[in-house]
Amino acid sequence: MYGKGLFATVTRVTSTAALSRLFCRRMASESVKRFDFLVVGGGSGGLAGARRAAELGASTAVIESHKLGGTCVNVGCVPKKVMWNTSTHAEYLHDHEDYGFQGAKAHFSWQIIKRKRDAYVNRLNHIYKSNLDKGKIEFIHGYARFTDDTEPTVEVNGKKYTATHILVATGGHPSTVSENDIPGANLGITSDGFFELESCPKRSVIVGAGYIAVEMAGILSTLGSKTSIIIRQGGVLRNFDALISSNCTKELQNSGIELLKNTQVKSVEKNDKGLSVKLVTKDPDDKDAEEKLESVHEVDCLLWAIGREPNTAGLNLSQIGVNLDERGHILVDEYQNTSRPGIYAVGDVCGKALLTPVAIAAGRKLAHRLFEGKADSKIDYNCIPTVVFSHPPIGTVGKTEDEAVKTYGKDNVKVYTTSFTPMYYAITSRRSQCVMKLVCAGENEKVVGLHMQGFGCDEMLQGFAVAVNMGATKADFDRTIAIHPTSSEELVTLR
Repeated sequence: MYGKGLFATVTRVTSTAALSRLFCRRMASESVKRFDFLVVGGGSGGLAGARRAAELGASTAVIESHKLGGTCVNVGCVPKKVMWNTSTHAEYLHDHEDYGFQGAKAHFSWQIIKRKRDAYVNRLNHIYKSNLDKGKIEFIHGYARFTDDTEPTVEVNGKKYTATHILVATGGHPSTVSENDIPGANLGITSDGFFELESCPKRSVIVGAGYIAVEMAGILSTLGSKTSIIIRQGGVLRNFDALISSNCTKELQNSGIELLKNTQVKSVEKNDKGLSVKLVTKDPDDKDAEEKLESVHEVDCLLWAIGREPNTAGLNLSQIGVNLDERGHILVDEYQNTSRPGIYAVGDVCGKALLTPVAIAAGRKLAHRLFEGKADSKIDYNCIPTVVFSHPPIGTVGKTEDEAVKTYGKDNVKVYTTSFTPMYYAITSRRSQCVMKLVCAGENEKVVGLHMQGFGCDEMLQGFAVAVNMGATKADFDRTIAIHPTSSEELVTLR
């Protein structure tokens, strides 16, 4: 009797403990909100993937710590294009008298365009939020961090969220320089800081040779800032076709921008007249040459444009089995899969083709693969058109000449080039060349690369990019009737 009662008591205790554990597990499960698709990052790629997934019937949420729209909308291509448009007006004003508009003078107000630009960006932020609401996509504001839970889970503001599929689209940020490497480096700004400027700097120094450096320098110089570019080697845009690199370097100098080649910043100091930027220059072709020291004084805008870094710090990705490269970019395969099943990545955080339309296309393709059963849905990274909003603008698609030679062999590559003065400048004192190159491969001369810089090249590229992506040959270009008089007709009349 005693033994039976003891057994019954133990059984009741065990049952109570089991129920308690079951209750705790159920509570823990209920405390984690579940979706079909969870997107970390409310930039171009993340929003595009989220909206397309929602359209395909997936329950979706977007997590963003800052403003919706990401780099492009807030501190990238959108406000940059507004400033580039502004700077082109300055060029047109210069040409007005040549076109008969005598006495056409105007006072430029940086404050007015900044106010209108910021208001436009703010409207876009609200539009993105409205689009999420219309798509019944939950918006979660805060910083996300992957937890150590067995199932891929993120935590935001103390709350946990999970999904069958989680997309990381956190983008990137401008690279900065350590004070240990260059004393006074933090006295400068990045491209993010450019959009906070309240007035046009009188004296600007841009450090970098990539497209951001070129674009920022062109905008500042055209709007009236005395501008210098500091580059470590002999030219800008070295990852572009050699024709573009050399011509853009020349155009910068012809426009009045000081280009300090083979030069690096040694230190930065602040005084009552602004910044003093100490430089060191050495001739790379002369091993015995001594370093030359000089300084640029009274600088009120030092802008570092030395690259971009992925926004992966603090996400806890490595701890959950997501592989990163040495710079922190997420490694993905051709379908945007990471090394952890159920977790994907698109856009700048992957470190490949850092362009808004690429991120958008990748996000949408992923959504179609995951929620529409299109197993082969993926982006083609081989022939991506892009524009650099320099002065004049650059348009490029496909392989450079050097890349084509490496791929097809020198004997199988033929190049067609031209250089001319666009008709716009026929009656102006201001001059700017237009250069164009077709890179063709094989016996049928398939066009595998198209590169140009000049007036209007930004707008003319898109149509030609369609032709290149369709596999057009030089003969196809030749059969196309030219539109005269235009600069684009040169591409269908090259010999």
